[in-house]
Formats: sequence, C-alpha cells, structure tokens
Amino acid sequence: MEWRCAGLGWPGGVPVLRWAGGRSSALAYGRVIGFRAVGERRCVGARGNPCPLRAVVPARATQARCPECARLDRAFSVAADGVPDDPRTYRVYLAWFGAGLVKVGITAEERGAVRLLEQGAPAFCWLGRGPLMAARRTEELLRAALGVPDRVPYARKRAVRGELPGWAERARELAELYRRAVGLEGWAEALERVEFEAVDHSAAFGLGEAAGGAADGVVRELVDGGVVAGRLVAAAGPDLHLAVADGRVLVVDTRVLVGWELAGVVAGPGGGVTVPVEAVRGAGGGGGVGGEQDGLF
Repeated sequence: MEWRCAGLGWPGGVPVLRWAGGRSSALAYGRVIGFRAVGERRCVGARGNPCPLRAVVPARATQARCPECARLDRAFSVAADGVPDDPRTYRVYLAWFGAGLVKVGITAEERGAVRLLEQGAPAFCWLGRGPLMAARRTEELLRAALGVPDRVPYARKRAVRGELPGWAERARELAELYRRAVGLEGWAEALERVEFEAVDHSAAFGLGEAAGGAADGVVRELVDGGVVAGRLVAAAGPDLHLAVADGRVLVVDTRVLVGWELAGVVAGPGGGVTVPVEAVRGAGGGGGVGGEQDGLF
C-alpha cells in the first residue's frame, strides 16, 4: 500500500498528517516518528483531480503541483479572487506570530480557527464577519491603515517562535490593534464587527507559556532514501519540531513532504536525519526499514 503524503492538517485543533486516498495519522507530542522518502516527488493535482501526467515536481517547492495543475488550482482560489460570488460568510482576523509581527487576513466562517492553526499563529482575534467581497475590502483597508501585511513568510515565523513573550503581552498587542481597527472609518457596510477575544494557540502547538519552539535547523527538502526521525516536541502551521539523535531540535516543513511516498522506519528515542538541513534564517541516521505497512507512525 502506497503512503503518499498530502500534508499536515489541524482538524479539531490537533496536528494530523494526511495521505492520498483520505487516510490520516494523528501526531502526539512526545511520540517518536520516522519515515524514509521513496522514489520521486509527484504532482498532487488540483481541485480534487489527480495530475494526468503524475509529473515530477522539485523537491524544494512549497506546493507539490506541476505548472498546469498550479494554474488550475489558482483559477478557483479565494485568495486570488477566483470565486467573487462565493455565498459563504467570511471573517476578518488579526493573526499574531511574535512581538510586532501581526498580519490581517480572511477565512470562511465555517472553518473556524483552522486557518489560523494552519498558518502557525500562536494568538489571534476576530475583527468582523460578512460577505466575501466586504471582508476583502475591509482587509485591504486594515492592511493599509494599520501598517500590517496580509502575508508573513514562514522563515520569519520560525525565527521568532523560540522567543515568544508571555500571554499577557500577546493579548495586549492584539487588543491595541483591535481597538485601532474597529475605530477606523471606511469599513464595508455589510461587514459586522465582532467583539474582542484574544485566542491562545500555545497549548495546541506545544509551545508552552513563553518560549519552547526554538529550533536549530529546518528540513526544506527530501531526497530518495533520505530519513527523517525524531521525537515530536511541538508543531505550528505546517512545521513539525523534532528532537533528533544529535541533540538538535529541527523543524520539518511538511509542505515539502507533500507528493512524496513515505515509508515508516523504526527509530530510537533520539531519531536521526539523513536529508539536507538548513539554518533557521534570522535565528541567533534513522533505523531500519520495517515490513509491510498498515499505518505510518
């Protein structure tokens, strides 16, 4: 049975690795996990449709799609305004990633806080709710008026994750930005303001009250036969933080796992890594192969 990775998800507020075909593997902090990359990384297709060519995609690409499938996926993306007549209710939010590092964004109300978990936001608050285009217009207003971006690179999130201030400071920063945001003129009339409540994701991520997510390196690509193994100590967004055999804590960017077939390996408590590892920008060997898999981890 092939186990081809489909990415990390956060159903119910807990990290889960998903696989092609609908299977999933729950991830628990403190658990030793290990896998070996097999063969070549393949395109995952678009909009629920498999890639007709099963095209090989670059190991370092953050999206496992060939150019044709990427164009199809983008054409129906809310982020690219590909579905302006979407009838769902949307919410505008402020996502907090570290001191002074905040972004504004929108997400479908039915998804709840899942989008914030997927982005790796240790804290966030809602600002308003309403139709898609009203949410989009207000997002643009807030971005310009508050001087906050609508995107934060994952490299910056990782760099500050190990130096997070305590909850009181996070909540204060969000409260001040919320106060400024809801006081602005020019909100779309169809967008309803939402009462302030700061939400903490530290426990969901395994980051603790303050720091705890510091990492020594990041896995940004796999290679055929390469092993990644270690004890899961934290997770945030698409990142898994693994304590490995040599004493380091490494971040595994699961976006680059998508499209790879992964085989389970037997790893000791420390685990090991035989794939390329990069330094965390901005921040100051696996065991044997098992037999036939009926699950991964």
